Amino acid sequence: MMPFLPWLFSPIMTAAALSLVPVSAQHDTTAAGAAAFNVGERLTYDISFGRIHAGQAYSEISSIDTVNAQPAWRAMFVLNAGTFFFKVRDSTVSWFDVHSLASLRFVQHIREGSYEADRDYRIYPNRAVYIQSGHAEAPSVPHPLDDASFLYFLRTIPLEVGQQYTFNRYFRPEANPIVIRVLRRERITVPAGTFDAIVIQPQLATHGVFSEKGHAEVWLADDSTRIILQMKSHVRFGSISFCLTGYTPGHAAVPAPVPAPVPAPVVRSTPRGPTNPRTGYSRFGSALIRR
Repeated sequence: MMPFLPWLFSPIMTAAALSLVPVSAQHDTTAAGAAAFNVGERLTYDISFGRIHAGQAYSEISSIDTVNAQPAWRAMFVLNAGTFFFKVRDSTVSWFDVHSLASLRFVQHIREGSYEADRDYRIYPNRAVYIQSGHAEAPSVPHPLDDASFLYFLRTIPLEVGQQYTFNRYFRPEANPIVIRVLRRERITVPAGTFDAIVIQPQLATHGVFSEKGHAEVWLADDSTRIILQMKSHVRFGSISFCLTGYTPGHAAVPAPVPAPVPAPVVRSTPRGPTNPRTGYSRFGSALIRR
């Protein structure tokens, strides 16, 4: 069983030559994060299966807490959805460093039909290890990201149409690489309004809504906020979509010290042929990997 949240990430592959982004292209995640999101930000979404309204979801940055003696964003994702035969009540909380955005703790409470799971991961970036509650210490990666923190990290990086970005930062190494293909720019209308958007196609090396076979597409606001406007995917029994219904910007300031820049992702150019307006997706769910 695969939890729904957080719904919006993963990557893809194409046959093109690899080239590393130069050091000058590496960004300061502290400054970018301050511009993209802040405490008090809240995004609400309607969820549909085909033409049927199936529920709501929201994400929010509720506070800056202290985790492992470090200031950390506290981000929450909650989803309530389902049909008359299947109900979903999922929640995810992520704490990630306010400067590097590295994950420090990741908690899931999953209620999907008869399936239930509760998971608590403690992540230690300085040692590149993580510990799931009730399990032994396991190896992680440098500058780790979890399902939720990756969504916020993605909002801080420049995205150029025709480029493909490869990351090896998911805290469970078996799910790497994460690849983001930037498809196009377009103007879209969702319940929250009309926006200029940049469309990405994320993929992971594992199964799920963002697997290589999923062909999911995600619309991000083409401005400094990079908020998620819409996501569409196909699942085994139809299609699923998330559409933004409301946005409340944040308000608090980010603590000041600026860290060293995080290593840049690998970027590849992709062919600029015509795009297919139809999107395809695998089964619905929202975590980055099947667990």
